[in-house]
Amino acid sequence: MSRFFTVADATAMEALGVQLAHALKSGAVVYLAGEVGAGKTTLVRGVLRGLGFTGRVRSPTYTLMEGYEFPGRLFQHLDLYRIRAADELEFLGIRELDDPEQWIFVEWPERGAGALPPPDLKLNIQLREPGRQVQVEAPSGRGRNLVEAWRAGVQGAAMPGLANPG
Repeated sequence: MSRFFTVADATAMEALGVQLAHALKSGAVVYLAGEVGAGKTTLVRGVLRGLGFTGRVRSPTYTLMEGYEFPGRLFQHLDLYRIRAADELEFLGIRELDDPEQWIFVEWPERGAGALPPPDLKLNIQLREPGRQVQVEAPSGRGRNLVEAWRAGVQGAAMPGLANPG
């Protein structure tokens, strides 16, 4: 079963990320798909803001991975756009990402196929005039619980520029 959110602009995309952060109670692996400029990093910025991070959120396009520490948990943001094969991830310490208590958000996950932990959520962000559509799939039980908590948070929040999830 797939759900979706319709997002009008970058502000609403970040707000959607904040609501996802409020639903994150345990670790999760989230795959982010979508063309360049679709809003993947903007969504991650919202998640980090929702978790309480106040510093600068950098896109890991050139570093491939940016880590953020929270009490008792790590948040890893990967952008695999620049890699050609999954074995290139070995130098990043990809095996250390196999911790079920970490939050791992991966842009361009298809480029790391076979080396990445399996996803709890798959988010496909598509450009749709006048904004974006975020399709959500939850291939794990943890992902399904996360989607339900996220959806409830979005429905309970007043969020201009965001349509109720389908």
